Amino acid sequence: MDQANGRRRYMCQRVLVAGLTLIMSSSLVWAMGSRVPVVGTSAEDFRLVDLEGKSQSLSQHRGKVVLVNFWATWCKPCTTEMPAMQATYDKLRDKGFVVLAINELEDETKVREHVKQHGHTFPVLMDRENKVANQFGVFGLPVSVFLDEQGVVREYIKGGLLTEQVILDTVARIQTQDSVKAASLQ
Repeated sequence: MDQANGRRRYMCQRVLVAGLTLIMSSSLVWAMGSRVPVVGTSAEDFRLVDLEGKSQSLSQHRGKVVLVNFWATWCKPCTTEMPAMQATYDKLRDKGFVVLAINELEDETKVREHVKQHGHTFPVLMDRENKVANQFGVFGLPVSVFLDEQGVVREYIKGGLLTEQVILDTVARIQTQDSVKAASLQ
């Protein structure tokens, strides 16, 4: 009888440990994805280093529509949408638009090779500790966040493939909303 009770107690402990492990790991995953910035709220500022070693902050781009894109070289949808980001950046960078491509946790050499191979000229920032990705509730790639000239989140796109037309339409909609707001304040 003692041996049977011992086995039951041992099995109960194992089930309890497994259950607690599952609960803890799922709550950590939930915590990562639970901080998604709400459309209509200000995005929290951040500071990351680009591939040239320069520190860049989100706030330094106030006054422009900003596309913050979280990506990795191993992510096929990420690399598929980057040519559209580049084409739109080329068309609109002189009209108040900037792309901040934030690479998550990858080796800088690998990222640098990818950027050079594909001819990307928009800023690529290195999120070496995944802090900014967590700040933006990124869980899975790609994630794109469009911010207006005041740094307010206007679109949050998780997993959707950006096309040049989607970016152009989103930027136009944001700029139109902002000019309507500005006109109503005068």
